[in-house]
Amino acid sequence: MDELSAAVVSGASSDVLERIPVPTEYTAAHLRIEDVDMFRGVADKDVRRSIHVDKVPMPELAPDEVLIAVMAAAMNYNTIWSATFEPLPTFNFLRYYAKQGGWAARHDQPHHVLGSDAAGVIVRVGSGVRNWKVGDHVAVATAHVDDQEPLTHADGMLGAEQRAWGFETNFGGLADYAVVRASQLLPKAAHLSWEEAACNPLCAGTAYRMLISEHGANMRQGDVVLIWGAAGGLGGYAVQFVRNGGGIPIGIVSSDRKAEIARKLGCELVIDRREIGEISPDPETTVAAGRQLGKIIRREIGEDPNIVFEHVGRQTFGVSVFVARRGGVIVTCGSSTGYEHTFDNRYLWMRLKRIIGSHGANLYEQYQTNRLIERGRIMPMLSAIYPLRESGEAARTIQRNEHLGKVGVLCLAPDPGLGVTNPSLRTEIGTDRLTPLLNA
Repeated sequence: MDELSAAVVSGASSDVLERIPVPTEYTAAHLRIEDVDMFRGVADKDVRRSIHVDKVPMPELAPDEVLIAVMAAAMNYNTIWSATFEPLPTFNFLRYYAKQGGWAARHDQPHHVLGSDAAGVIVRVGSGVRNWKVGDHVAVATAHVDDQEPLTHADGMLGAEQRAWGFETNFGGLADYAVVRASQLLPKAAHLSWEEAACNPLCAGTAYRMLISEHGANMRQGDVVLIWGAAGGLGGYAVQFVRNGGGIPIGIVSSDRKAEIARKLGCELVIDRREIGEISPDPETTVAAGRQLGKIIRREIGEDPNIVFEHVGRQTFGVSVFVARRGGVIVTCGSSTGYEHTFDNRYLWMRLKRIIGSHGANLYEQYQTNRLIERGRIMPMLSAIYPLRESGEAARTIQRNEHLGKVGVLCLAPDPGLGVTNPSLRTEIGTDRLTPLLNA
């Protein structure tokens, strides 16, 4: 461990941190450009082969950026996409971004440091940073935006230069240090450990925008919300937001174990996918599954869903469109089973339904999400913790869908459970409530 890292871990003051030089290299989970074709023609694209944990050069800091000593990070599915070089190598993103010149040119490297979630301690601030200082404990929002682009000021997610940090940019969170724009920073929730705080921003912010924001479904009290994958990272946050907002969460899961978790999180109805019958993009199968699903929901809840929370994609999208009520909303942020969706358009146009595309969250939406986390209203969906050196193993569990919720990664934090600065709130909430998936 370098001198600056050791000082951070020991809890050194900001004055001490400012005096210690920044190391010239640091340990990071990264990809190497020479590996881009390693999975060509290979059936099992095992990400443990492509994710390297080793030293990389320390980048220079731009005026609007901070350097964070990362105490903990978390895995997201975009790391799997990166590590399999699909649907295209993320080095393409880095080269495209670097063409802007200036500070963007740093991102085009023969290595790509991964990770779109992190929490840690600021150790350096750029000359243009005003509201943050060395020593601050922070969590990192994922959206990397251009604040000089007009559309960014309407909605940070609309700007053409909006990128997913650690996926479409370099110097991400699965490392001892990370480079972050000041416009990505959130105060770390004081009652959470480093790994609990690190697992929230991407999935919790995405779920908030999809359901609560005026840019998403704009959920109201009493809305019936159908949530695919209700025991997963994204779905678990969705259940909590629906419950907190006075909605009626219905979870769809794929096992008895996940059903138990969905009920624990607050679903009023949990449906095992096996109860619906075969689910596929085939039109006849879609309608049959939709009718069966609708029958179960009306029998148990009494009405059709106002909102369908969709991220599975090709396999389920037709069912989602079918089962939403007249005038209902299907809000989607992804397509883990494929991007080419098929659905019977008659059930969309003749019943006046809407499809809303949603991606990430702008800084204000992340701020509102973080406020609820800080107040103990939203709980971390952390389910497992790995050390940084085992980042490949952590990613592999996600690649094989062997995980629940969010998978955390300890970076500079030597042990789990560190970083709590408001133990009284933690005690008030209760450890079992704080980590509902960790010992599930």
